Amino acid sequence: MKVNHHIDEMLLLDYASGNLSEGWSLVVATHLALCPACRRQLQAMEGAAGALLDKIVEGPQVTASEWERMKARIVCEPAEEPTALAKSAPLAVPSVIPEPLRSYVGGDVGDLKWRALGRGAYHIRIDTGDRSSQVRLLRIPAGRPVPEHTHEGRELTLVLSGSFRDGEEVFARGDVEDADGDLLHTPTATEGEDCICLAVTEAPLKFSSWIVRLIQPILKI
Repeated sequence: MKVNHHIDEMLLLDYASGNLSEGWSLVVATHLALCPACRRQLQAMEGAAGALLDKIVEGPQVTASEWERMKARIVCEPAEEPTALAKSAPLAVPSVIPEPLRSYVGGDVGDLKWRALGRGAYHIRIDTGDRSSQVRLLRIPAGRPVPEHTHEGRELTLVLSGSFRDGEEVFARGDVEDADGDLLHTPTATEGEDCICLAVTEAPLKFSSWIVRLIQPILKI
């Protein structure tokens, strides 16, 4: 799996510095679970921040004896040798939903209880302590479009399974689409497999269709 559409650098920097609210952090953390390149970039950011902090903070030096006493208080249990059963066990089937998202929704795709959105689409609202955003899982049937819309604010969409096409771009597992009010689009799930996405928004979507706008308060999208 190769991720082609990554988290914006400024968003990743906000995540590294702890300045993102829970909803946005959940999407970033789930993308990081699927994207080695962004994990390396995050590690580099944290390393640079640590080096800068070392230069800024001046304090008393820890003596050798104090360091030895500190190490003596740390208990490290040796790792257990794998059993013969563990060595011979078959490889687990890769999950669609990685941590930390799995803990929020209570399992993998087969364990979830989806709610209908209409036209074969389903969603699951994800509860967080973040009142500044809405987070949900979306399942769009293969070959079907999301109704044309734009945004009142920012929207991040992370693909977990399948893929969707938006204009000339294709977003597959691990890819993130970053959209705002400047984008009017109709994302369409590609043929062959339903597209399952994690999406976070800071405001309701703005649909072009008056019919969709009429039922929007009921669907809470």
